[in-house]
Amino acid sequence: MAHTPRTHRLSTPVGPEALAELAIGDIVYLDGVIYTGREGLYRRLVDEGMAPPVDLRALSNVNFHCSPAASVAEDGSLNLGAVTATASFRFSRFMERFFELSGAKVIVGKGGMSEADYRDLFVPNGAVYLTTVGYGTGALLGRGVTRVQAAHWLEDLGIAQAVWVLEVSRFGPLLVESDLEGNSLFERENRATADAVERAYAGLKPPSLSRYGETVSRGDEVL
Repeated sequence: MAHTPRTHRLSTPVGPEALAELAIGDIVYLDGVIYTGREGLYRRLVDEGMAPPVDLRALSNVNFHCSPAASVAEDGSLNLGAVTATASFRFSRFMERFFELSGAKVIVGKGGMSEADYRDLFVPNGAVYLTTVGYGTGALLGRGVTRVQAAHWLEDLGIAQAVWVLEVSRFGPLLVESDLEGNSLFERENRATADAVERAYAGLKPPSLSRYGETVSRGDEVL
């Protein structure tokens, strides 16, 4: 029987019981404190062995792959509008060590990672992946940011790569892309789409190929 998506409103740090309730395709809103962190943070911690600018374990267990639309006023105050997620697949090589160092249990980003990454990296650490919904939702997510606590490493890493500590309320909507078992919403739907493509072309003659390297496999087509 197909799972009917549910809506969850979770407070950070997100506990194991709440994580266990999440199924792929569910909708999530977050309350509490989250922090941004992408390759700038990961390279310093994982590749260079630097200490984080703040105790991440004590701060939050939610890491957001994000490029904020932000600025620093003349008086030094921090202004933040939209918060746009960035593609997470680029960071898979950092995740094993990052989970060990940070204690993160929720990764928020765009596009997800592979099902193999979820099972090899996320499952052993009791972590899930939440994806933002579509493009152009940065302003919508920005409405869920109630306060900027700090922006660490801002001067040397810049706005996009700095570690922004954000207080959020009803931050979302976010979709559960991977659960505690390592299942992937995107890969499940990709498999269903691939099966449908084969059925749609059933009975048709093979295509006439005229360019070098073309394939007769319908599953290799880009739709």
